[in-house]
Amino acid sequence: MYQQHNVTKTPPLGEAGRGLAFFYMNLFDVYPLFDVNIVKGKGCSVWDDKGQEYLDLYGGHAVISIGHCHPHYVEIVTKQLDTLGFYSNSVVNTLQRQLAERLGNACGYDDYRLFLVNSGAEANENALKLASFKTGRTRILSAAKAFHGRTSLAVEATDNPKIIAPVNANNHVTYLPLNDLAAWEAELSKGDVCACMIECIQGVGGIKLADEDFARGLSAACKRHGAVLVCDEIQCGYGRSGKFFAHQWLGIRPDLITVAKGIANGFPMGAVLISPDFKPEYGQLGTTFGGNHLGCAAALAVLDVMEGEHLVDNARETGGYLTDRLLELKATEPRITDVRGRGLMIGIDLAIPHKELRGRLVYQEHCFTGCASTNILRLLPPLTFTKAMADDFILRLKRAFAAV
Repeated sequence: MYQQHNVTKTPPLGEAGRGLAFFYMNLFDVYPLFDVNIVKGKGCSVWDDKGQEYLDLYGGHAVISIGHCHPHYVEIVTKQLDTLGFYSNSVVNTLQRQLAERLGNACGYDDYRLFLVNSGAEANENALKLASFKTGRTRILSAAKAFHGRTSLAVEATDNPKIIAPVNANNHVTYLPLNDLAAWEAELSKGDVCACMIECIQGVGGIKLADEDFARGLSAACKRHGAVLVCDEIQCGYGRSGKFFAHQWLGIRPDLITVAKGIANGFPMGAVLISPDFKPEYGQLGTTFGGNHLGCAAALAVLDVMEGEHLVDNARETGGYLTDRLLELKATEPRITDVRGRGLMIGIDLAIPHKELRGRLVYQEHCFTGCASTNILRLLPPLTFTKAMADDFILRLKRAFAAV
């Protein structure tokens, strides 16, 4: 038996612990934290270490697609871990091939190829690398307020100068307003654009939706000018919008599609779906951990549950119901200025900063939501979310508003 070592002294959370000296390794403090220690999850609920239950309308940044600790997921992942957790990409892994076939059938892209990685940022890095290989160009068009990751080229394509280090600021990216087709066409006409990368529903940007005329026009313009269209479906994809991919609401078929978050329900995984126009070469892309046996088992279990429980349909129906309830509340609550989104990806614009309201929701109403900017609530619950849970959330939100 191995001895378990428990840390007996822990530094205070958040600001109280900043700058204090401790005689053991501490965490690099880059996350502003709620003072809540979540230790258990089931379905659309999580519990803290004191036994308090919370309604989860955030799903850990849209990661929890099929609910926390779904029994089928737990069974499949446990069985795989008992068999083989990892071996390298130097040997055949039939789970990868099963996942490619299942995913292609589920999303309608069975003629595309799949490259498996470990995160959304890594998926975007590889998508942009493929685009540059194919076109021989280096310039990227990205939308204002876009978020595509925090690494290398992905962070350069993210419209947030605070997280772009000097080493990442290489003048590869031009940011343009989402839905301003004329601006994108003008840049594409210069003939040096490698890729246009868009989120058809911006997440960190505040649940901003690309419109159909823009998406169709951009797709056509990319074809005319020899640029690659990349749809970042990392947050808005995998059924969250009420279709498998958010871009499928807009009638386009991108050259490259990136996914992560909901693909494996919390297990680190990402992927690039690659059109037949791209030809693979040995050594062109690579990863140590991407597509490992345990991750593939988790992703296959997610598809099992999504299909068996019709979760894409549920996201569309329950998301529509929740949006309607929020619009009803907006009619009587002047601090709600807008409600928008698709499926279970919803943004609530506020006339007040979200900080105090979110604090009330967490500490008094025991409910987790996300946020964007300084005044937007972001709702990203598991796709198993129900209409009864939506009604429950509305009651909690009303009480939170009454207290601020």
